[in-house]
Amino acid sequence: MTTRPTIAVTGATGFVGGHVARALGGSGAALRLLVRDTARAPEIRGADAFAVTFGDREAAMVALDGVQTVLMVSASESADRLEQHLTFVDAAAAAGVEHIVYTSFFGAAPDAVFTLARDHFATEERIKASGMGYTLLRDNFYLDFLPSLVGEDGVIRGPAGNGRFAPVARADVARSAVAALTAPERHRGLTYDLTGPEALTMSEVAEILTEHRGREVRYHDETVEEAYASRRRWEAPDWQYDAWVSTYTAIAAGQLDGVSGAVATLTGREPLGLRAYLAASE
Repeated sequence: MTTRPTIAVTGATGFVGGHVARALGGSGAALRLLVRDTARAPEIRGADAFAVTFGDREAAMVALDGVQTVLMVSASESADRLEQHLTFVDAAAAAGVEHIVYTSFFGAAPDAVFTLARDHFATEERIKASGMGYTLLRDNFYLDFLPSLVGEDGVIRGPAGNGRFAPVARADVARSAVAALTAPERHRGLTYDLTGPEALTMSEVAEILTEHRGREVRYHDETVEEAYASRRRWEAPDWQYDAWVSTYTAIAAGQLDGVSGAVATLTGREPLGLRAYLAASE
């Protein structure tokens, strides 16, 4: 008689974590859903929900006791996100988790232009030093968010220049995570760059959105100064302004360029491109 593997999924009330949890519901694994509010956890037969935040070491250790593999979906952006991440990683290692799958960011590095990619790199380093097996999923910019970049005037604004990036659909990230979680030994110690099938400029994104909407969408290449000024209409802390603007300057610097075949390798399916995503979203 074999024992079912126990898999924990964080962020199960969100898009990626929720998709992963529902996919795993039929996999035969014993499933634990780690969420802030158990009342909002998806209803999945045989799954147990635990109220956990990344910064609560004790609650995390209780929820992860007996877990073999965990999906760590990066926490919501906040001033202390890195501290939360490190606390959770340490708790997972202390609880005896054997393998962690982490949703990181494309080009994560200590000197990355995109400020939050630096936090992802620090999280990766803590995971590597933890003694746990790991798989790192470095997501490019989310394809799903591109339509929301268009302002009410039909303009995308940001200092991305003519840089290219290879946006990936959240659904493809979720499918990739399922593959890593259900065969952890096959993906142990590996880092995958998750991208869509094409590298686009923001001007090309605007052209594709124009085709889809039937009305003009334009891209305005802001200066860095213009980018900060245009975003200050929303009240936010300085680190948030830096993150918003550096999303674009990272593209301009070429740090999100490059198409990977990792989604197809992991899932056996080609990833969605922007046109296919828009068509499927209708």
